[in-house]
Amino acid sequence: MKNRTILITGCSSGIGLCLADGLRERGYRVFATARKSRDVEKLNAAGHESLMLDLDSSESINDAVTEILKRTNNSLYGLINNGAYGQPGAVEDLSRDVLRAQFETNLLGTQELTNKILPVMRQQGAGRIIQISSVLGIICLAYRGAYNATKYALEALSDTMRLELRGTNIYISLVEPGPIASRFRDNALAAFHANINVANSAHKTRYEALLQRLEGKSGKMPFTLPPEAVLEKVIHALEADRPRVRYAVTFPTYLFAVLRRILPARWLDTVLYKVGDSTNK
Repeated sequence: MKNRTILITGCSSGIGLCLADGLRERGYRVFATARKSRDVEKLNAAGHESLMLDLDSSESINDAVTEILKRTNNSLYGLINNGAYGQPGAVEDLSRDVLRAQFETNLLGTQELTNKILPVMRQQGAGRIIQISSVLGIICLAYRGAYNATKYALEALSDTMRLELRGTNIYISLVEPGPIASRFRDNALAAFHANINVANSAHKTRYEALLQRLEGKSGKMPFTLPPEAVLEKVIHALEADRPRVRYAVTFPTYLFAVLRRILPARWLDTVLYKVGDSTNK
């Protein structure tokens, strides 16, 4: 894998850091990016080639891509779009600006980065794009509307690009984790406090339960796996002759993929309501 270079977004912790460590150990040349300078410094100190890449900034995306392509003689085997965050809150409590911010990071910045890399992959005649999606890209849970929407949109754009790239030897795979041990809850909690007015919300009572979960007072979520479970799927997507279109990670993702196909919509709503209610307690 020594001649294969990989760009990964969102490597400060959790899944992104695990992917950077695991693929580097496997022999890939990994460019581990993060949006904060202190995280870039930590990654470099740990032996990674790390650069700043803020998905909210076109300038940052362009600067990172330019530097990486300069270092690799204008080649890149794989792009792993992992950078994202979750904005909790009832849909009716999400302002236009809050929704826009969620889409800027989770979708628009990701697509802008992908569009900058695709010409490189076309020129070299091959490439792998791996989208870290979510079980919430195939089903919806209450109070996760902004995140649900961005992951559904990521799935739609990925499915469309797969059709448009047919015959190019550029493969796009969606990796769909369920609960994974990471700092995702901490970041979601910060976004909730910053953008949701609990006191004036019709959902105040439910928010109190939601805060219990986000603050870790409700215990570990069922079926939670370590980020290495995602790494295993990513390795297959990078190295298989014909990578899969979708990779489910954790039992809930497998289960809901089946239930979505076999249950009537109202029955599925009942299941999802109960699941969402239980994870908010």
